[in-house]
Amino acid sequence: MSVKTKEQGRQRRHRRVRAKVSGSAARPRLAVYRSNARIYAQVIDDRTGRTLASASSLEKELAEVKRSDAAAAVGKLVAERAKASGITTVVFDRGGYLFHGRVKALADAARETGLEF
Repeated sequence: MSVKTKEQGRQRRHRRVRAKVSGSAARPRLAVYRSNARIYAQVIDDRTGRTLASASSLEKELAEVKRSDAAAAVGKLVAERAKASGITTVVFDRGGYLFHGRVKALADAARETGLEF
């Protein structure tokens, strides 16, 4: 099966990662989705199919922030919301994206705020 577009390649990598990574109530999955303009993060319990915490660069306080700074702010925000829900450890799901740039900034900010992964 050949890859036709970058997005199809990313989806294929994401499926491969998701076959191995799963979130539970004790250790939910921190999933990242990145578009050209925005970045989104969710803490998900895959066993029940529930989103426990979420944040995105669409939030009002992040409206005027640059993309790279917004990624770090989203990481900090999702970590604070997860900690408020009693979650301290997560499994990181990079969504098929390379672990650099905005994805890395989000992960580093979440780690600095207290999430362990």
